Amino acid sequence: MIGNRLKIFRNNKDLTQEDMAKILGVSRGHYGMWEIDKEIIPLKKLYLLCNYFNISMNFIIEKNTSYKESINNELNLLDIGNRLKQIRKENNMSQKELANFLGTTQSTISAYEVGKTLILTDFAVKIANTFNISLDYLCCRTDNEKRK
Repeated sequence: MIGNRLKIFRNNKDLTQEDMAKILGVSRGHYGMWEIDKEIIPLKKLYLLCNYFNISMNFIIEKNTSYKESINNELNLLDIGNRLKQIRKENNMSQKELANFLGTTQSTISAYEVGKTLILTDFAVKIANTFNISLDYLCCRTDNEKRK
């Protein structure tokens, strides 16, 4: 599903997979794997792609959202970590509980929350879906918490 949306936006701009790979700083083969959903696009690359096309991250991962919204174009790991911590606390979860829910370790959650490591795309999508929040909100691209 995500791959098809990547392809649609790329084609609408008359770009080749090679063009997109250069824009995102990856090989054409790597980009191609994302378009056919063989690999999930890393969050950092998804962020860059959405900024390039000026579209919502939610639009890429969901069928029924608006594709544009007011966005912040800077990726800041600490801001994302703080937003993750806020969401976790609002849902009365410890780092350990969130780690268990995502199938990872508490130290990984801690690394996300202090901005040491960028959260994995799969984890970010699972959190957004579970807590019914916008992926753009989780990634600090917007202050609009709810999905459109």
